[in-house]
Amino acid sequence: MNLKKCYFCQLKTKPSYKEVETLERFLSQRKKILGRKKTGLCCKCQRSLTKQVKYARFLALIPYVSYQGLK
Repeated sequence: MNLKKCYFCQLKTKPSYKEVETLERFLSQRKKILGRKKTGLCCKCQRSLTKQVKYARFLALIPYVSYQGLK
């Protein structure tokens, strides 16, 4: 069984709304939050990531939806 290691647990950090580049790693092209199976995050970090992404969207650091480059 090939298990992915959680990105945040490996670095011993927590997701933060201030680190926009890190948050965007876990978003799709259309800025949707990717699921755990694709990201490889643990449950705890995935829930925290979701809250931080939503807060970053609220503060307008990340767009809610992106249609750039898609037709």
